[in-house]
Amino acid sequence: MSRSTTRTRWRLGLTATALLTATALVPVPAHAEAVTDYAITVDPTAKGAKIDDTMYGVFFEDINRAADGGLYAELVQNRSFEYSTVDNRSYTPLTSWTVDGTAQVLDDAGRLNDRNRNYLSLGAGSSVTNAGYNTGVRVEQGKKYDFSVWARAESGSTLTVSLQDADGALATAREVAVRSGGWVRYRAAFTATRTSSDGRLSVASSAAAALDMVSLFPRDTYRNEPNGLRKDLAEKIAALDPGFVRFPGGCLVNTGSMQDYSEASGWQRARSYQWKDTVGPVEERATNSNFWGYNQSYGLGYYEYFRLAEDIGAMPLPVVPALVTGCGQNKAVVDDALLKRHIQDTLDLIEFANGPVTSTWGKKRARMGHPKPFRLTHLEVGNEENLPAEFFARFEQFRTAIEAKYPDITVISNSGPDDAGSTFDTAWQLNRDADVAMVDEHYYNSPQWFLQNNDRYDTYDRSGPKVFLGEYASWGNAFKNGLAEAAFMTGLERNADVVKLASYAPLFANEDYVQWSPDMVWFNNHASWDSANYEVQKLFMTNVGDRVVPSTATGTPSLQGPITGAVGLSTWATGAAYDDVRVTDADGDALLSDDFSGDASKWTHTGGGSWSLQDGRYVQTDTAAENTMVSAGDAGWHDYDLHVKATKTSGKEGFLVAFGVKDTGNYYWWNLGGWNNTQSAVEQAVDGGKSTLVSKAGSVETGRAYDIDVKVRGRQVTLYLDGQEWGSFTDDKPAEPFRQVVTRDKKTGDLIVKVVNAQSTEARTAIDLGGAKVASRAKVTTLAAAPDAVNTEAATAVAPVTSTFTGVAGEFSYTFPANSITFLRIRQR
Repeated sequence: MSRSTTRTRWRLGLTATALLTATALVPVPAHAEAVTDYAITVDPTAKGAKIDDTMYGVFFEDINRAADGGLYAELVQNRSFEYSTVDNRSYTPLTSWTVDGTAQVLDDAGRLNDRNRNYLSLGAGSSVTNAGYNTGVRVEQGKKYDFSVWARAESGSTLTVSLQDADGALATAREVAVRSGGWVRYRAAFTATRTSSDGRLSVASSAAAALDMVSLFPRDTYRNEPNGLRKDLAEKIAALDPGFVRFPGGCLVNTGSMQDYSEASGWQRARSYQWKDTVGPVEERATNSNFWGYNQSYGLGYYEYFRLAEDIGAMPLPVVPALVTGCGQNKAVVDDALLKRHIQDTLDLIEFANGPVTSTWGKKRARMGHPKPFRLTHLEVGNEENLPAEFFARFEQFRTAIEAKYPDITVISNSGPDDAGSTFDTAWQLNRDADVAMVDEHYYNSPQWFLQNNDRYDTYDRSGPKVFLGEYASWGNAFKNGLAEAAFMTGLERNADVVKLASYAPLFANEDYVQWSPDMVWFNNHASWDSANYEVQKLFMTNVGDRVVPSTATGTPSLQGPITGAVGLSTWATGAAYDDVRVTDADGDALLSDDFSGDASKWTHTGGGSWSLQDGRYVQTDTAAENTMVSAGDAGWHDYDLHVKATKTSGKEGFLVAFGVKDTGNYYWWNLGGWNNTQSAVEQAVDGGKSTLVSKAGSVETGRAYDIDVKVRGRQVTLYLDGQEWGSFTDDKPAEPFRQVVTRDKKTGDLIVKVVNAQSTEARTAIDLGGAKVASRAKVTTLAAAPDAVNTEAATAVAPVTSTFTGVAGEFSYTFPANSITFLRIRQR
């Protein structure tokens, strides 16, 4: 989500293959008299930053079917027949259902309740069958499953409920007698006679009947709670021992309509996530169109999030909308009454979490089964807003109201969707000027970026707002991504006085419903597995320590040369025409010249889309295609000037002009009119993962020809738009592969030496503990694997190995394996 320059080092003959075996993963200590490659010096008498118990946490967003079909244990998909084309163009109210006989979904006065708009009218002698998620309804032999349904029948009916797959019955069928009259909830229980991941749940009716909320839950949920959580997924969260749970988003929070789900709004389906929609009886909760392209039942709602946080001993950290949309929508809602309503909703949320049972919302919490408060202390307003001034004006109104009534609540702001750029800078200045307590930063970058930016927080103002790193990841789930993230996390810990909270994102992905990758935990309907990134997070989260012990380390020599590579043209969901491409070297001599008056033989098409010559221009016409790259020139080119004339002809965005192109996964490009034509940026791709180097707000006009010039000199690049300098950057920061941090665990007295060696050679290291009196034995936990190793359902290539090292002294040597993360827990005497 790395390429780094390394030099040849001595080695003990450990191969990449051997590193995958348990015995080879145990590091080999070097002899004290041997020459070392690195040195770590610890100062146990100095006082480093205090590390809070809440330093590391998790961020849960309903993306990749993380909730319905994931953590929420419901086995029936579309249980309330609420699916709609608003959610997904392929949906109907009977998606995931098949009908034998007659059945139709109705939206009329016969419904279960006003907020549950649809129900199924099932004809006499007819049946419906649900396909569940992934390959079907998952059941395990000997386990119990609880069925329920809301039903009514004018003259009564008998429902026959069965579980089966292609090989036959999976449990004894159950009959449910439906009395004549109105809506009633009926229940039945099954014990699975076989294990299957391909099950189907069928409901047949002897007479005409209406059905809603057709549900099947495993009884074996996390902590055996009703309306509960899928056990294996919840246990993976708990195993991380997180300090906090941020929820529910993400883009779910700051996209869509800010109206409520009511007759007044026309039962608006595409809404921001609003907490009051998600509490109370599940059959009375609203439905919603998920930003990520599917339906949300809200069976997993705010109450369940609070319960999860409490169950795993984590701090709940909810996020509420600020009435400025983001994630490409970028609109500020101008409606003072609506803003006041959302502010009041936020005050009500705090009362729901913390209020006494005599309060309005505390009473509702108690009625749901939790009279004790949830001890909410932190609350975030907004998420990744691209309009910092508009966002902050609204944020201030939220903060003023919250602090007036609940002064002990920490109100968290944010700095937009990127790690740098004009939005980031403006947002941070607004937050500093207003003395905001904490600012949420988000970024997704290449492994190289994370290796380059270990020192990111070293220069942050210690007296300014604290940092909540609410979303971050390198682009990938291979071990090289985990290595880069681990190297970066040593910098987070070193700066624990500034970075108070941090969470990797996203948390979950159902392998058959992926909108975003990478993700920390992958699953389907019958299994779940930890990514390499999860193993890294778990290692850090379960070995945090209470305070940083100051330490220093020698680095790796850099062998950086100039930016080299060919040039390229591309588009993203846009049609564009290119002309008059010229590349000249630093002396002005031509390297490439193409006015497209002949053919396009100089260009190699490596992306998608549809390219052709039209009227002396090179034109890409497919407005659905993403990254349509064509490239020309030599991968060895350096110190050159690129000129191109570009015109947007149609579509959502602008155009992409590439330079330093080495291959399909390694290049720079100037993205003009990106992010739904709201900003322009230079991005660097390394092994397919992109990082933003410089960005500005701006858009591209359709039909207008732009003159684009890129000047590459050494590792400095200057960009010109229509003859005016647009910006520049210097890409000369080394991607240091050897990083470390040392912390102290007050409870055990351990010094925890944490070392990341993100390179293909071993790192023999002299460690000086600065006179600390220590035991000779250390507990060692090592993650080591090939850089491209990936955990799958079938194989775990990246897993921790524990061992004991008996050569600890005030000064000792240790060899850290290639591509490894090693934690040494050393007991102080």
